[in-house]
Amino acid sequence: MDFSPETFLNKLAQTTESPYLISVERAEGVYLYAPDGKRYTDLISGIGVSNIGHRHPKVVDAIKQQLDKHLHVMVFGEYIQAAPNKLAEKLTSLLPPSLNCCYFVNSGTEANEGALKLAKRFTGRTEIVSCYKSYHGSTHGSLSVSGNEQKKYAFRPLLPDVRFIRFNEMDDLNMITERTVCVIIETIQGDAGVRIPSKTYLKALRKKCSDTGTLLIMDEIQCGMGRTGTLFAFEQFSVTPDILTIGKAFGGGLPIGAFISDKKIMHKLTHNPPLGHITTFGGNPVCCASALATLEVIVEENLLAGVERKGKLFEELLVHPSIKEIRRIGLMFAIDFDSAERVNRIVHLAKEKGIICYWFLSHPHSFRIAPPLTITEEQIRESCAVLLECIKQV
Repeated sequence: MDFSPETFLNKLAQTTESPYLISVERAEGVYLYAPDGKRYTDLISGIGVSNIGHRHPKVVDAIKQQLDKHLHVMVFGEYIQAAPNKLAEKLTSLLPPSLNCCYFVNSGTEANEGALKLAKRFTGRTEIVSCYKSYHGSTHGSLSVSGNEQKKYAFRPLLPDVRFIRFNEMDDLNMITERTVCVIIETIQGDAGVRIPSKTYLKALRKKCSDTGTLLIMDEIQCGMGRTGTLFAFEQFSVTPDILTIGKAFGGGLPIGAFISDKKIMHKLTHNPPLGHITTFGGNPVCCASALATLEVIVEENLLAGVERKGKLFEELLVHPSIKEIRRIGLMFAIDFDSAERVNRIVHLAKEKGIICYWFLSHPHSFRIAPPLTITEEQIRESCAVLLECIKQV
């Protein structure tokens, strides 16, 4: 096997000048294993993907069963296939009645692209409202509605007629008008460092959208699939979006995303023009089988019941004078320090000691923790002991 750093650095495109750079031969549960046998505890779930752990046996079995039937047979929306049918039935059964129609795509950013197109097609309007400090993906449309100019300036011009409001600021809701196509918002801002809105704010946002005929898109690509202690984070705020976008953990380790809405809204993509959104590999049967098994594991193994208890345990154990603040909802954490340099040293020292935590793109004074929901209390205690040792050393 080729675990050559030279191949990785020279033959594969690099996303930064300082990649994390560990070699992974296999993964199981909450652990990654290097070729030399070194074990790493994955406290970030591959950035919010492995919510039910790596290679959950039920997911692996579902993938193998689908492999014995067929792989890709047609672009999305033409052939009837059991895997996407079953996934759509299961997913909509777990959502409010108005979220009853699914469009399966390849990733979270494509889910947001499709949602933005759907909102434009349904309303016939042009102005999009998003939030400062938000992150919705790296493709042109998703980047256009992401609220971090540092990530955007090199790729302008982007989508026109996008306006930004402050997250969790009531006064800014007045910027939403009858011109507004949609408001796209992360239910919990992830990349900004786990920013949690008030229930009052989200309810007021929902009302403002309803009053102005604006569609509310809630992006749960990072905070969905049980991460906050409910299957979807919006359930904790007593609001329902017009369009929901999901990805990351949805596939149980395989690439899949979805935007979900009411059939009467989604039907607009079928005409004027037809193929309003089209994707070759959306609804891939193997990915759908994996996603269905993931949903079944979360529900049948009652993983949501332990999320808050485990989150509190992390919070109780991670106590040190140099920690400025811990922001948490469920098993989604931002741990704040006084400088990015200190965070960088902690993350690298933890890596040396076999614990994977990670940075936020847009909030370098924090590191993230978002472990698999399957992590045990013993594994939490072991991980926190190492993290505290790293914090003390730094």
